Amino acid sequence: MPREQYQTKLENLRDDVLYMSELVAERLRMGLDALKRHDGELGEEVITGDAEINELYLELERECTDLIALQQPVAGDLRFIAASFKIITDLERIADLATNLGAYAGEAEREVFPDVDAQRIGEETLAMLDVAMAAYEQSDPDRCYEVAEMDDEVDALCERASDLVVRDLIKRDELDDDEAVEAMMRNVSRLLLTIRDLERVGDHTVNIAARSLYMIENNDELLY
Repeated sequence: MPREQYQTKLENLRDDVLYMSELVAERLRMGLDALKRHDGELGEEVITGDAEINELYLELERECTDLIALQQPVAGDLRFIAASFKIITDLERIADLATNLGAYAGEAEREVFPDVDAQRIGEETLAMLDVAMAAYEQSDPDRCYEVAEMDDEVDALCERASDLVVRDLIKRDELDDDEAVEAMMRNVSRLLLTIRDLERVGDHTVNIAARSLYMIENNDELLY
């Protein structure tokens, strides 16, 4: 394959990965909106839309493997293709977590823990994803480190949110029958799972930044 055609394929791969990240960010925001409004129909739209993400993931996986098998890239090109492959894997998993949010959306008619701001955590993870993909697109190592710092804040928010749920539950004394207890436990489970899933979105976003840093500088400092 002529060198110019090979470089075009590399550029197309970058564009395709960025396109996938835009779709995933859209699904994550839709999941958060569905959760905020307890909108089961919107949540179902997030779930059914996951098939598009999965198909795109498989297509990009083939792009990566074909470039490696047919072109035998070395050095920076190989790191770029390998990083792209790892990044689309993390993006696909973030999309899966967005479908979880969609599934939780219709499970509660009202918010029983108003002090827990899951939306803020979600907005922080979306901001992290935006910075991580900018690092990948622009080969910017500083933004890779910025994502890792942002994740510390997300982790702290998740820890405080989980603590609020537990403390609030301990203080409640209105649960005077089995049905009320069952309903409360369902809400507690849903909210704790939401917090956990958003924390995992942050973790996958750090993975994206880590792979980008390795791609840019051959630096594995953020890999774990």
